[in-house]
Amino acid sequence: MKSLKIALVCLMLTAFMAGSAFAESLMMATTTSTANTGLLDELIAPKFQKDTGIELKFVAVGTGKALKMADNCDVDIVLVHAPAAEQKYVDSGALVDRKELMYNDFVIIGPEADPAGIKGMSVVDAMQAIAKDKAEFASRGDDSGTNKKEISLWKAADMAVPDKQDWYIQTGQGMLPTITVATEKGAYTMTDRGTFIKFSANHDGNPPLKVLVEGDEVLFNQYSALAVNPEKCKKAEYKLATKFIEWMASPDVQKAIGDFRLLGKKLFIPNAK
Repeated sequence: MKSLKIALVCLMLTAFMAGSAFAESLMMATTTSTANTGLLDELIAPKFQKDTGIELKFVAVGTGKALKMADNCDVDIVLVHAPAAEQKYVDSGALVDRKELMYNDFVIIGPEADPAGIKGMSVVDAMQAIAKDKAEFASRGDDSGTNKKEISLWKAADMAVPDKQDWYIQTGQGMLPTITVATEKGAYTMTDRGTFIKFSANHDGNPPLKVLVEGDEVLFNQYSALAVNPEKCKKAEYKLATKFIEWMASPDVQKAIGDFRLLGKKLFIPNAK
């Protein structure tokens, strides 16, 4: 009887290990904002595995790096937020099946004292005021979607990116570390709202930096998923990538994204069509 029990246990372990060995997995490159906010760890990855049996593995980097990883065939799918950059990779044949899934917006934050007096200004006026006052500004400087947007704002304000100026601090890091640098320096920075809400939650709802500029149309921040083209990358899990995109766009998951909150505030707003 004892030997029979041992045999049954061994059989169950063998079956479990065999199932684990053949479990499907999808590799995704995404932005730091989807990771920092907890959206992937707490909602998307566990729900996707529960609903489909597919394990979602992801690496959180800037959008620029995520797109390069796709181009190098290092991942199966990307979830990013830089439409112009995304289109270049679609045009080159590296990525296919772009699907808009959710959005939030960018905001310019800074110390409550607001040394450059930008509170309530338009984005263009705020960027010009920061440069004129030589007020310290922390930039990610990492080719992320946020960094790409910030660069476009300097250009929209008819200025070159002030990357040679002493007051312009390039961290080369993700969004939360960059906000930390801005906090320590009493500097301004630009962030997506979801990450700012996470930053606020880390400070019990009373963050040392405040939202000073918001609401301009140019600050709209669209997130989209794109599959790696299997014609370019032969080993890409295209069917799994397609399944993930369809799953993310489903009514059930779109509702879950809309319901995902911190401090009672939505981090992302679903908009899959």
